[in-house]
Amino acid sequence: MQDLLSNALVISERIIIMAVILVIGAIAYLTGVIGKDGTKTLSSVELKIVNPLLIFMSYQTGFDAERFKGLVWAFLLSSATFAVMIPIASLIRRPSEDKDKNGQRIVERFSCIYSNCGFMGIPLVSALYGSEGVLYLTGYITVFNLLVFTHGYMMMKEQRDLSALKKALLSPTIIAVFLGAICYVARLRLSMIPAAGDIFSDAFQKVADMNTPLAMIIAGATAAQSSLLKALTDKGIMLTAAVKLILMPAAAIGIMALLPGFIPALPKTIVCIACACPAATTGMMFALLFDKNAKRCSEIFALTTILSLVTLPFMSALAGSLS
Repeated sequence: MQDLLSNALVISERIIIMAVILVIGAIAYLTGVIGKDGTKTLSSVELKIVNPLLIFMSYQTGFDAERFKGLVWAFLLSSATFAVMIPIASLIRRPSEDKDKNGQRIVERFSCIYSNCGFMGIPLVSALYGSEGVLYLTGYITVFNLLVFTHGYMMMKEQRDLSALKKALLSPTIIAVFLGAICYVARLRLSMIPAAGDIFSDAFQKVADMNTPLAMIIAGATAAQSSLLKALTDKGIMLTAAVKLILMPAAAIGIMALLPGFIPALPKTIVCIACACPAATTGMMFALLFDKNAKRCSEIFALTTILSLVTLPFMSALAGSLS
């Protein structure tokens, strides 16, 4: 019970911070500081510059053989959970499926699969499990980015040809994933660059630190165009929230509980916590870029974030029982 309360306090702090930045973004939109075209431009900056640098900088840490083994397991376990979550989301259909207005069913499925594992996951995992837990979380975040910019990208764009896949694989985020992993394994760090190493490292880190506030401002500006109260009475959004916050993490915990005992417990726990996080902000950015229902995406994001205050502590406690 004490662990449950401790988790709840950490998560509550994250949600309050998120709410404040969301309000700033909403006010910016309502006062005309950010327009509809502005949200689309900011989304492009977030996806093509800030997010890639965040991923790359997450690998700029000291190499440890045992932790590397745990990181490999985190990669494998994360892949296994996505292999289950993607089909589950595809099976969720409703009678009005053939009347998909502005791709709203697509954004619902996207939101069921992909979680806000960075903003919500990193501070929670850091508080509960320290730097080792955060390193394993980067395994999940890396798999997340590989899939969100391939499978998720094509899902939202509704284009499945090889040219779209090639473009997604060459996206800045995927390139950052591979470069970051290579530097981590080869023990290469920006600080090793003669004379200017620390300057580059500090500059990249400062841009990477923009990830959370920029993403939340975009979310707030988009949410200002929608109605959260209306979302509470929308069956589709409520179903999406239930699948994202309860069904998906429960499935992940069930998978981990069935795995052999020789697999390290901490990577299993971290992956389950990442699955239990609310819907990803990336969905709103993709919706804006591909002219899908960004308002619905923002409603799902806002609602799952608020409801996660209740669900995430319980799911984190269940995941912790795996260790």
